[in-house]
Amino acid sequence: MLQGAQVKIRDRDNVNLTLLALACGLLMLLPLVTTFDDLLTTWALQLGANNPLQAIVPVEARMVVGMLGLAGIHAAASGSHLVVWDGSGAMHTLFISWNCIGWQSLVLLGVSLITGLRGRHPIEARVQIVVIGVAGTMLLNLLRVAAVAGIAATVGVTPAILFHDYGGTLLVIAYLFVFWTFAQRWILGSAASDEPEMVT
Repeated sequence: MLQGAQVKIRDRDNVNLTLLALACGLLMLLPLVTTFDDLLTTWALQLGANNPLQAIVPVEARMVVGMLGLAGIHAAASGSHLVVWDGSGAMHTLFISWNCIGWQSLVLLGVSLITGLRGRHPIEARVQIVVIGVAGTMLLNLLRVAAVAGIAATVGVTPAILFHDYGGTLLVIAYLFVFWTFAQRWILGSAASDEPEMVT
């Protein structure tokens, strides 16, 4: 039992260290994150991933319009374009590119999953963590795009661009910390406690 607890603590420390390293790296290089995104974009273009991702954009734009409507912000979507109206009735048109839908956060989630799911974890716990992680990341990306549009409608376009370029990265880092805290406490922790205790 004591050895199992030490392994569980070691696994948690490995995930936390990986997340901390990712966070530190991204924060130190925050001005260069856009360059890293450009590198990922170039790779995605070479692999032909932009066409399937661009097909997702109109659906995401309509979902964002629904979220903005819940917040009381008048918005409309047409294909990859999102239109928001500010308090004075002025219209702001935003273009949602395939590169803005947050696929990079899924890459970061994948890196954290590789680290976080090392060790002996039941398959049920692994599947739960992957499903919750992917669903949460997709919801976070919707909220991020909605926040950019909401900021453009309420505060202005320049703050929205700053939030798009830098705030999204900070949101993903915060989400990963919260996600892994949840996963370690309630999914992996309960799965470890459900395992039969060996008596020697």
